[in-house]
Amino acid sequence: MDSYLVGLIGTGIGPSLSPALHEREADELGLRYLYRRLDLDQLGLAPDRIGDLLAATRLAGYDGLNITHPCKKLVLAHLDELDPTAAALGAVNTVIFRDGNAIGHNTDTTGFASAVRTGLPDAPLDRVVLIGAGGAGAACAHALDTAHLTVFDRDEERAAALVHRLGDRAALGRSLAAALADADGLVHATPTGMDAHPGMPLPADLLDPRLWVADVVYRPLTTELVETARARGCRVLDGGRMAVYQAADAFRLFTGRTPDEDRMLRCFDTLEVDQ
Repeated sequence: MDSYLVGLIGTGIGPSLSPALHEREADELGLRYLYRRLDLDQLGLAPDRIGDLLAATRLAGYDGLNITHPCKKLVLAHLDELDPTAAALGAVNTVIFRDGNAIGHNTDTTGFASAVRTGLPDAPLDRVVLIGAGGAGAACAHALDTAHLTVFDRDEERAAALVHRLGDRAALGRSLAAALADADGLVHATPTGMDAHPGMPLPADLLDPRLWVADVVYRPLTTELVETARARGCRVLDGGRMAVYQAADAFRLFTGRTPDEDRMLRCFDTLEVDQ
């Protein structure tokens, strides 16, 4: 039986459903698969110690890692190679250890693209407001490769850097109200709404019913943004589909096996009910 050892590095990752998603799909495929959480808070490590943790897991025989907030950019300096998508994004959420090398990938981009395709079919994607220019925001921006994006972030330098990478199809946001008045939809890609970061990323009265709203947060699945947007009549995409599709793509990279995405979606729904 083929066996795999993988992990998730980040802060506050106790509620993550990734371990169960990966391990249950591996069971269905007849694989021995152990997925460990490596929470920086519990380990007493600052995010800038990601290089030390990467080296330790490589020595311990891990096959790969998922990387989440706040390490998707910090990990770049400690990798031997980047795939083209990760290089373009400047962010990594999946690391494969192969032939002595640590290779960075980004399945957030493909995961979000699949989520939009299946969860918001026929939604207009010409003009989109993006809140959050970190790793998840950059992935969503690249997934929406036909849209013109207006980018907002509390860190204006980070927002400007993303806009620069995107070129003519992006602009730095100044007025959120004005940008939303001219937009088809809104993508929220910050930790706001997570259990550790409750709240809304924008005033509720800016959520016009003609907008579609996509949230990347999936724990909880029904964030305050998702709940409020639905109540105001917006088409809504919660973070569940992106979580599943990016997990499926990472699983494929870790194992070389093709997971059943529909089965993983059903598994996710079951896990949500069990929580």
